[in-house]
Amino acid sequence: MSYRTLRLCSGKAAFEAIPEPKLRLDLPAAQQRLVSAGRTVVDARVLLIVPGAPEITLLRDGRIVFKTTDEREAQQAFEWLRSLLALPGLEDRSFERA
Repeated sequence: MSYRTLRLCSGKAAFEAIPEPKLRLDLPAAQQRLVSAGRTVVDARVLLIVPGAPEITLLRDGRIVFKTTDEREAQQAFEWLRSLLALPGLEDRSFERA
């Protein structure tokens, strides 16, 4: 299992990591770890929003959206989140611009 990248169909201000094969995230557990790490989390039931730079959105199906135009910032945020939540790594270690 790993994350691959996918171009978003709208906008040009985000990068998205897609798990392959699909992954079911335990959002309550993810929220607990994020809060324990000192992050604010907005629970929208089917997804979590983590405000900050960049803003991170975690979806139940494992997709993660990083709202930034800076690829390096998105990669760093992914690595931090991957480590915190014990997620698989990126297949090619790069994001495709949205």
